[in-house]
Amino acid sequence: MASPRLETFCCPNRDAATELVLTFRPEVFCGVCLGSASVGLVLSALQLLPKKGQGPRKMPKASSSTTILLFISACDMLGALGIIFRSTVWIGFPSFVGNISVANGTDVWPAAFCVGSAMWIQLFYSAGFWWLFCYAVDAYLVVRRSAGLSTIVLYHMMTWGLAVLLCVEGIAMLYYPSVSSCENGLEHAIPHYVTTYVPLGLVLVANPILFSRTVTAVASLLKGRQGIYTENERRLGTEIKVRFFKIMLVVIVCWSSNIINEGLLFYLEIQPDINGGLLKNIRNAALITWIIMGVLNPMQGFLFTLAFYGWTGWKLDLQWQKSEIPWESMSTSAAAENAYALPSGNSVNFHDSKKTPVAPNHQTDEALSMLSEGSDASTIEIHISSGTHELNGNDADVE
Repeated sequence: MASPRLETFCCPNRDAATELVLTFRPEVFCGVCLGSASVGLVLSALQLLPKKGQGPRKMPKASSSTTILLFISACDMLGALGIIFRSTVWIGFPSFVGNISVANGTDVWPAAFCVGSAMWIQLFYSAGFWWLFCYAVDAYLVVRRSAGLSTIVLYHMMTWGLAVLLCVEGIAMLYYPSVSSCENGLEHAIPHYVTTYVPLGLVLVANPILFSRTVTAVASLLKGRQGIYTENERRLGTEIKVRFFKIMLVVIVCWSSNIINEGLLFYLEIQPDINGGLLKNIRNAALITWIIMGVLNPMQGFLFTLAFYGWTGWKLDLQWQKSEIPWESMSTSAAAENAYALPSGNSVNFHDSKKTPVAPNHQTDEALSMLSEGSDASTIEIHISSGTHELNGNDADVE
């Protein structure tokens, strides 16, 4: 589970609300986190490994989408590794973890483990949110033909730079002047919570706007290819829209419990006595959402792979043989032999004297392939549609 409460666990004088969730069946909670993170990590790796009968995922050279998607998955998997390590130590060495709550203890290793593991988890999940924001930006720029592989350097600088800056700043403000005094007042905790939830808030607010603009631009792009909007192109536009919807649905499902839980715990913090009978329902709701966080947060990586690629199957290709993607082979053959190979096996040869430039369609295909990456059907439709439009504008001999 990824929550700013992880860092406040390291404070010996933690507040009553944090103490409430920390002492609620810790072995059960850590077991839930360990199981969810382990399952999510294994399934994410299974999704990303090459499968028998499938070629490696490739994208047109002008797109950085594949790199961004892989970094999102990598950040989620590294965050899950941090949860597994932290939960394992909490379950296996309860006496070691118990030293964290010793106010005047001289052993620095429990505090170092607590702070280090919490920073690891926060850093990679925050970086994953920044990469997700970059994906939305890149999708819009690619459709507008304003992005390419060169922009990946800027995405790296923004993602890792902001993730490290906000993480270090939040931790420094929380533990100032020392770990033993980090919960003496909300002035220590609030800046830390703000820096933690800024990336998530940005994704929840900005990504739907960028995705909506991208979908609108895709419709214009499809219509502008030859001035018509066929059923295949309409289906492709719908598929891209559904893909964006799945991405936002995963974010909302996995992290809405965090927002609700933090709101409930902050409400309990400002109460004079959180153990009052009138607050029983609030306490129960906070504990329920706390467990839900432990289940859903580590599963984000696997759910994202489903949103990005769909279910890729169980049959792994352990030989790591590099195979060629069919549609890429057709495109290469067309460039070399001045022919377009249709899936049915027929070929269409164009007369050299009446060839028309196809660069605009090629750029359009790259943009659409980037947005529909992971779907074989949509990729084939792009090239069938492109080939059909070229046929209508050229004299051709069908063999």
